[in-house]
Amino acid sequence: MIMWTILQAVYTYLPAYVANASPVVLGGGAPLDGGRAWRDGKPLLGDHKTVKGAFLGFLAGVLVGVAQGNPVGGGLQALGAMLGDLAGSFYKRRLGIRPGGSLILWDQLDFIIVAVALSYPAQWTPLDQVASILLVTLPLHYLVNVVAWALGLKKNPW
Repeated sequence: MIMWTILQAVYTYLPAYVANASPVVLGGGAPLDGGRAWRDGKPLLGDHKTVKGAFLGFLAGVLVGVAQGNPVGGGLQALGAMLGDLAGSFYKRRLGIRPGGSLILWDQLDFIIVAVALSYPAQWTPLDQVASILLVTLPLHYLVNVVAWALGLKKNPW
């Protein structure tokens, strides 16, 4: 029963996972923030957040939502995943953490928290699935990042 709830949650929130992971493979190019700094003089987001990565990550998440028969929920999840990740980068720059640097828990949860919050009104999800996706994201996100690092797609295993 618990495993079924977890599998349903992962399937339901697959657009967010795909949107979050896709920029690692599909990104590159011009920085999303145009190289601008915030009023504190630190980079707004950093050069690792790119226009191409954000757009293709969003698009990949939307396509997963369409394939699942849930284009609105998938689109909102993809948007939420991108916004959550960008907010995480913005926050980390304010704390002086360099791109690629780790902020425990926030790095693993920023994308999924915003994806769940943004998509929830359009695709009501049982609370046990919401709790499951938040809990399973911690180890799953870490595992995916270790695999991406081992494949040479990421500089750090987080």
